[in-house]
Amino acid sequence: MAKYTFEFKKKVVFEYLYGKIGSTILAPKYNIKSEKQVRQWIHNYQEFGDEGLKRSRKRETYSFEFKLHMVELYLTNEVSYEELALANGITNYATISK
Repeated sequence: MAKYTFEFKKKVVFEYLYGKIGSTILAPKYNIKSEKQVRQWIHNYQEFGDEGLKRSRKRETYSFEFKLHMVELYLTNEVSYEELALANGITNYATISK
């Protein structure tokens, strides 16, 4: 079972977007382990809408060529793992670092 439900994530994101409360306040308010997690939900929601907050049930596999392309993009551009993941439709940026 996922630690945070879709509804919970959406509530936190909406409070950030419409309540003008920062992630540094929201994380402890809702007992979320880090403000970085809150920021990831916000970025995912802004990029993908509701789908960005839903837990993916599919186990995506990537070809060697795709992985190589991601490494090349990361090395040749000055972007973070998170920016690279979002630009390529990957909601969990840790996938890029792995």
